[in-house]
Amino acid sequence: MSLHLDLAAAIEEAFGEHLEAPVDVKLDALIARLDNGTVLEARIAAPDAYTIAWAWGEAELRIDTAPLHPELATQPNHLHAADGTLRPDPLTRCGDAPIDNLRRVIHAILQDPLLDNTPGAQP
Repeated sequence: MSLHLDLAAAIEEAFGEHLEAPVDVKLDALIARLDNGTVLEARIAAPDAYTIAWAWGEAELRIDTAPLHPELATQPNHLHAADGTLRPDPLTRCGDAPIDNLRRVIHAILQDPLLDNTPGAQP
């Protein structure tokens, strides 16, 4: 079975009451539509290679592991915030099981889609 299929099933089990529809699994991604209006797209190649992006209204945020920002404490993972700034990643841990990272992100964005009140998400 594919990683994204397994992750979709785990998300549906853990967050089913917050999903507007079943998780949509694409060839290289999964898309979850949450009941707070957030749309999450995850592309996970390995525990240390992933992009988790979400949109809430006009705002778009993304956590990824592109090794481009050595100045950040959480490098290689980092957050592209809604205001366009680049910040240390307050939610995922590079190398953790993909479902653990997804659970942390989904839990956080259900409470605060822009991460305005998430410790470590602000400069």
